[in-house]
Amino acid sequence: MEMKKRINLELRNRAPEKVTELVLDNCRSSNGEIEGLNDSFKELEFLSMANVELTSLAKLPTLSKLRKLELSDNVISGGLEVLAERCPNLTYLNLSGNKIKDLGTVEALQNLKNLKSLDLFNCEITNLEDYRDSIFELLQQITYLDGFDQEDNEAPDSEDDDDEGNFLKSSVARSSVLCSGCQCQCSLGWSSFLQALAQCCTLIFKRRLLDLRWC
Repeated sequence: MEMKKRINLELRNRAPEKVTELVLDNCRSSNGEIEGLNDSFKELEFLSMANVELTSLAKLPTLSKLRKLELSDNVISGGLEVLAERCPNLTYLNLSGNKIKDLGTVEALQNLKNLKSLDLFNCEITNLEDYRDSIFELLQQITYLDGFDQEDNEAPDSEDDDDEGNFLKSSVARSSVLCSGCQCQCSLGWSSFLQALAQCCTLIFKRRLLDLRWC
């Protein structure tokens, strides 16, 4: 499904300015760029665009309230400076499975002053000698890299658990409303519920290095 169509589906007749969470995983971007997402999503706090074949963040709109951004399993290799310009309040960023190769690319994240957690699993940069020490030295504002701090203590899951629970509850509620309608709406509702369940599984187990794209 194209990204623009997926956004319209996820809106569920809501106005964009009323949306705080948006999951667009596994849809398809247009020529590797974001489409259908604009500045009207001004209340967005959580955005997930995993495995959508993104190569560029140039068309990312200004999302000043965004705190968590999931961009795993894309083809992003640079242009990260746009994140500080348009999402200055990010606290969590997942770039796992992208084409990030060197420290120079990650240096652009220094201007994300509120960033606390960064994931770079399965990026080529993780093969660098002293990778973890170098990232912590470069990005002194972060506390957790790939789910662990500098002393190898795992990041607490309390905040993530709350977000995951709220996300699943809201998705189930939407599915229940749809399933109370006609037969064709019921099919759409179950599809939404299963996508929500798969997303929650990925969030819950992301620090166990499991590949759950089969969910």
